[in-house]
Amino acid sequence: MNTISIFGVNICNIDFEENKKILNSFLKSEKLNKIYTPNTEIVMAAKNDEGLKALINKGDLILADGIGLIYASKMRKKPLKERVTGFDSSIELLKMANKDALKVYFLGGKERIAKRAAENVKREYENLIICGYHNGYFKGAHTGDINSPEEEAIIRQINEKNPHIIFVGLGFPKQEIWIDKNYDRLKGKIIIGNGGVLDILAGATKRAPEIFIKLNLEWFYRLITDPKRIKRQLAIPKFLLAVLFDKSSVK
Repeated sequence: MNTISIFGVNICNIDFEENKKILNSFLKSEKLNKIYTPNTEIVMAAKNDEGLKALINKGDLILADGIGLIYASKMRKKPLKERVTGFDSSIELLKMANKDALKVYFLGGKERIAKRAAENVKREYENLIICGYHNGYFKGAHTGDINSPEEEAIIRQINEKNPHIIFVGLGFPKQEIWIDKNYDRLKGKIIIGNGGVLDILAGATKRAPEIFIKLNLEWFYRLITDPKRIKRQLAIPKFLLAVLFDKSSVK
């Protein structure tokens, strides 16, 4: 698969139609496939953390979730085809699961978020099977408590349910760390670190209106609806400046 390296993070250079074909092939594979969805914040963090960079690059599919990554690739004349978000990929997986009556497991979020997400998804996608869910408040690899009794119990539960798809919404970098440390002990076809997707599915937060998404201004919508995000949103101009002053930033 063709990739574009941005500060050493290998982003898959695909459009959404190609993404759908890859997701479908993963569901037919004989192994658990890891999907990571880096944005500009994540790439900037990985830029200065070789361990984190190596972890992300072990993903089977690494999506360009942030519009800043698209801008950066174009600035350096090595354009990514398009932004392919973790949210849209997650929804596509739910559609695929609904079509073929596949099993899905939700892990993450605050107390009751995973439960509400499961209930809402089941109402909309009646044919898929929500085979289990658990909140993100437990000790495990993501908290530095590798092989804790809580984590062991969750892994046993997941494997007993034998899901096809596992959503892990623990937030960056916890979800990526948890997936990396545990994926070889888990049954399934696809495991995706998808951040706040469970919150949206649960109705706890809203995604930006379609017009903001089409104009690549989803980040601006988040900022005006939650001004406390200003520090996070500053990552985008900082990232683009770093790309501008580093000729080897994109390969």
